[in-house]
Amino acid sequence: MPSAALTANQLNFSGGPGALPEAVLAEVKEAIEAVPGVGLSILGISHRSDWFAGVIAELQANIRTLLGLPDDYQVLFLQGGATQQFSMLPMSLLAGSPTPADYLLTGYWSGKALPEARRQGPVRVVWSGEREGFCRLPRDEELQFANDAPYFHYVSNETVEGLQFHRVPGRDEVPRICDMSSDFLSRSGDYGRFAMIYAHAQKNLGPAGVTVVVLREDLLRDAPDDLPGFLDYRAQIAARSIYNTPPVFAIYVVLLVTRWLLREIGGLAQMEAINRQKAERLYACLDGSEGFYRGHAAVPDRSWMNVAFRLPSPALEARFLAAAKAAGLSGLEGHRSIGGLRASLYNGLSLAAVQRLVEFMEDFRRHQAGRR
Repeated sequence: MPSAALTANQLNFSGGPGALPEAVLAEVKEAIEAVPGVGLSILGISHRSDWFAGVIAELQANIRTLLGLPDDYQVLFLQGGATQQFSMLPMSLLAGSPTPADYLLTGYWSGKALPEARRQGPVRVVWSGEREGFCRLPRDEELQFANDAPYFHYVSNETVEGLQFHRVPGRDEVPRICDMSSDFLSRSGDYGRFAMIYAHAQKNLGPAGVTVVVLREDLLRDAPDDLPGFLDYRAQIAARSIYNTPPVFAIYVVLLVTRWLLREIGGLAQMEAINRQKAERLYACLDGSEGFYRGHAAVPDRSWMNVAFRLPSPALEARFLAAAKAAGLSGLEGHRSIGGLRASLYNGLSLAAVQRLVEFMEDFRRHQAGRR
């Protein structure tokens, strides 16, 4: 086993902020000195410049291309994280509604969305996994959706518990809204089935500070007229995401990530294949450990992005974390709400990094067996 000395260049398995692709990180380093063709540091370029207007336009086009969406989908770059969307969404679509919005309660983050929605109007929890400890997702036969709901909301990937939908729930007749904060742009899909998608950047897209919102224009036709401008999607659309001073640096890094996805990876189908391979390699390690590593999520609902697991005892988990950090593997602590361990495998984390984690885990297990 490695010594307790901390190694340099730790690999980032944190639940967020996640790792940037190495190629993007190199471009970011250059841009902090001077953006190519501009001559100024990215940290000092005006959000009112023609250059930044071009960044916004290209990034909007890149996201539409990656998702396969037409021009009637607006792409916004907002602030406040997914947490602000928990409020901003129902302010626009639920306030004054005589019928409840449908929500799924599948884990920590979907639970955070509920009280904010209830401030604005009625909410119906279609299904809850709370009594089972959020260890699985609902089956189709357990879901009874309303035909007259103003919208249906769910979280595609529960970062804390390591649960991910591998299908699209809900009725296409009801606006489907999804918090994709931890798996946005990680796999291919029929994204035209969504009326709105939102995701903060610090998992698969870039650094913290910007939230991507993709929404179909007709979703806003009945939104209230008395919303504060900053919290009104229509005002943000009219201002092209520059209603106030936006996080220029974070938005530029997201642009670099989308270029990387398009030009180096080749699109979301190719990114999905890489992410599937990373997840399969790590889950094979768990499943082959004879119970030493125990996954939290039910097998059909396992996340490709966040692998939550336990060891036989808290003391052994503490020993694992210390040894992992010394070996250059950072961020493997589980979320404070459930404890244990968690490895996050976001887009920017390479297959080689996952293989290094697997080799460490197998070596740690053999070492512990030898101590008995």
